Amino acid sequence: MTRLNPIRLLAAAALAAPALALAAPPAAPNGIALPEGYQDWRVIAPSHREDNKTLRVILGNDVAIAAARAGKTRPWPDGSILAKLVWKDGSHAAWASATVPADFVHAEFMIKDSARFKDTGGWGFARWKGLDQVPHGSDAGFVAECFGCHQPVRDNDYVFTHPAAMP
Repeated sequence: MTRLNPIRLLAAAALAAPALALAAPPAAPNGIALPEGYQDWRVIAPSHREDNKTLRVILGNDVAIAAARAGKTRPWPDGSILAKLVWKDGSHAAWASATVPADFVHAEFMIKDSARFKDTGGWGFARWKGLDQVPHGSDAGFVAECFGCHQPVRDNDYVFTHPAAMP
């Protein structure tokens, strides 16, 4: 029987630790995976919610950005992914009237796939909470909450965001 070398085991664990720390967060309960590289997507629009004091930046993948720039968002084309990054409101130390991002709250996603998500207006919904990116929802039924919230904007393809005008 081969004897395990504790030094080699510790060295292997130390080498594996960074890879494990960079592993993708678990998928949402409905099977949607956290979109890779979303932090590098481009801005579609910012928003601010007074009711819960949060700043939001809505980003889009390449399909969504092309649709937004072409004014073809009613409906958004299949393949569009919208990301909403949310922070609590903060105050700038040197500029009291400026609202700046404070604690990160969550990242939300809407994925347009008319065939796969036909029961929710053609959109798949997912959310990951906090900097640790913990999936939201205890089961796949959490999407009823998301889709219910988006009902008031069904005439805008269930999307609250209007792409910001850009020069």
